[in-house]
Amino acid sequence: MRLSGGAMARQIKITQTASRSAFSELGIEQTVQRLIAQTQDLYLSDDIPWVIGYSGGKDSTATLQLIWTAIRKLPDDQRKKAVHVISTDTLVENPIVAKWVGHSLKAMEHAADVQGMPVKPHRLVPAVRDRYWVNLIGRGYPAPRPMFRWCTSRLKINPSNKFICDIAEQHGEAILVLGSRKQESGARKKVLERYEFSTRELLSRNSNPKLDRVWVYTPIDTWSNDDVWEYLVTEENPWGYNNRDLLAIYRGATADNECPLVVDTSTPSCGDSRFGCFVCTLVDKDKSMQAMIKNDEEKQWMLPLSEFRNKYLDIKEDWGHRDFRRMDRSLVIHKDGLLHGPYKQRYREELLRRLLEAQELVGKTGPEHVRDLELISLEELEEIRRLWVKEKHEIEDSLPRIYVETTGRQYPKSDFDEGQTIRPEDVEVLKRVAASPDDTDELHFQLVRELLHIEQGYRTASRRAGIYEAFEKALESGAFYSEREAYDFALARDRRMEHARNTESGDRVAEETQIYGEDAGSEEAAP
Repeated sequence: MRLSGGAMARQIKITQTASRSAFSELGIEQTVQRLIAQTQDLYLSDDIPWVIGYSGGKDSTATLQLIWTAIRKLPDDQRKKAVHVISTDTLVENPIVAKWVGHSLKAMEHAADVQGMPVKPHRLVPAVRDRYWVNLIGRGYPAPRPMFRWCTSRLKINPSNKFICDIAEQHGEAILVLGSRKQESGARKKVLERYEFSTRELLSRNSNPKLDRVWVYTPIDTWSNDDVWEYLVTEENPWGYNNRDLLAIYRGATADNECPLVVDTSTPSCGDSRFGCFVCTLVDKDKSMQAMIKNDEEKQWMLPLSEFRNKYLDIKEDWGHRDFRRMDRSLVIHKDGLLHGPYKQRYREELLRRLLEAQELVGKTGPEHVRDLELISLEELEEIRRLWVKEKHEIEDSLPRIYVETTGRQYPKSDFDEGQTIRPEDVEVLKRVAASPDDTDELHFQLVRELLHIEQGYRTASRRAGIYEAFEKALESGAFYSEREAYDFALARDRRMEHARNTESGDRVAEETQIYGEDAGSEEAAP
């Protein structure tokens, strides 16, 4: 993919700061040559396959470029060991970066074939059950936050770890090559330094116990941001990409549209630009996407995505959109109220509607190359539909209706349950009958709906064992007209349980006193 490079016509000033650069002692050319020789020695030292993590950002690009160059300089008969390049697509990445990475992987595959390189690119995606929209809209998980960061492991760690573990299982061991650098952040520096000394020169043990047979190689761990950029713009990209286009992406993602390669300490570097999921709520705002929209008219089509994230995924204002019951329907007292759990049905439906609207708007008004942008896939829609109907008992099956109303197109899947006996019009009648001015969240309707769905599920069963337990669980969590009534119930329940514990403790003391005497609790009276 080629990006507009209008701003690239400017001359880029390079002013080296000796104290920050890994090139200050030997210069960039000799430093890189030493790293290439070191990498070649490591590559030829055993038969352990390599796995390179590639995100499309500057650090992983520089690392892969260095590895590729080192192996390409070897004789053809020595390029035998497989080098797997893995890129995990969370499916909610910044679309510009996601397209860049996707095209990069295709370019790598072609270049590896032409050059006779043992490089094998892989695009990894989360399992359907782990995907962002399935958990947020389907299960109703509230948007990730520091105390409930459910996204990272599901979207990024699990797919890559599974791939790496499979490689290690097949070959006994694996070497993971990362673009981590000590200068990136204090936390990453500490991790690198913790594994700096190992029994194998140049390699460190992986800190993840699940990857105990995986070694780690970090060839650019001492480089600064500016070293990375200097290397990328002065050395040719071996799989045919123009690294200056990558620089243009970073420049476009900074607020002032400036991106010096090497600067003094008073000037921000392009390295400060961070790319990630456009829905990320672990930061206040997605500054990189906002800067792209501001700096380039051709990228203003991303505005609906940015607005969706800012308006509908605000973790500071979502308390009222969440059920007063936890995910398992339990009631947990927190301070002077109940600890809220997943998003309510009404808000989950709203999220789906607004997301589909954003997707439709991009498809109709965006430039040609993003008209087919898919924010949520049919596969994810079907899993969300299953969760709503089967696990949340929302038997009205509202997803196809929302899809039709939002897109104007017929939902491409057939009826969810051919054996469904409760028709949509029946559900509407039930909702009207169960309505009450005191029940603003339709809790009574939801309870009756759940009981009907449980009964329906057991209708054709040869044995109805478990149906009464299912009824009891539904009644325990749903027999309320309001959150206040549920809170009063939970408070009384907890007080009864505390009283029972105290009574049990008192009965035990009385029993011991009766057996051993009044001083039974003293050391002298101990049997």
